[in-house]
Amino acid sequence: MTKVLTDARSIRIKGRSFLAVVLSPDLPFDQWLVRLDDLAARSAGFFLGRPVVLDVTDLQIDRAQLKELIQELSNRNVSIMGIEGGRPSILGPGMPPALKGGRPVADFDSSPAEQIADLKNTPPKEPEPEARPTLQSIVIREPVRSGQSVIFPEGDVTVIGSVASGAEVIAGGSVHIYGALRGRVMAGSVGNASARIFCRKLEAELLAIDGIYKMAEDMAPDLLGQPVQLWLEGESIMAETLV
Repeated sequence: MTKVLTDARSIRIKGRSFLAVVLSPDLPFDQWLVRLDDLAARSAGFFLGRPVVLDVTDLQIDRAQLKELIQELSNRNVSIMGIEGGRPSILGPGMPPALKGGRPVADFDSSPAEQIADLKNTPPKEPEPEARPTLQSIVIREPVRSGQSVIFPEGDVTVIGSVASGAEVIAGGSVHIYGALRGRVMAGSVGNASARIFCRKLEAELLAIDGIYKMAEDMAPDLLGQPVQLWLEGESIMAETLV
């Protein structure tokens, strides 16, 4: 006999993914908060309405210090949706939940055939061809206006127009702006250090590649207002004008 397993009163549970900002503080917290305040002051609304994860991996802190940090962030209107890397001893009631399984890159691991062969003491086999993900990109054929966000963690973003002050573009790959860049751009947002930013006219509020950020006013004055490309070398954002 066929049975009906749902009815009109059933609770619907669906999966959904969101791109969250991950904050990785360092000690001492008071100095880190000063740098955070500087970022927020020069890029108004950066954390407004955005899901934020607090990564405390390898931080030697106790529960009281963590609670104080969360409160300091709350005072700055930074709402923490979850805590990553926290030891059970520093978590407790009233705190954001512990998060596990977050990955900044594609969800797979691989080992060289030579290493596998050494473990088995057998000759290495010819590696089988890997199914590589298709490179994805989107093209925005109009300006990105103040208050708007373009979020595309799967690949590159190209904007045929300008990005206004107060607007933002977040891409898992590179970002190409065929106009003035006055807002915020974050390239390589899911752990791609080879991503680049290209723009026709640099007047940005904030630039970031793989989590390393810089304000435009911190750059050499001769770059402002110029066509520029930016890339990452180690922990530094490099820039040069385009011919």
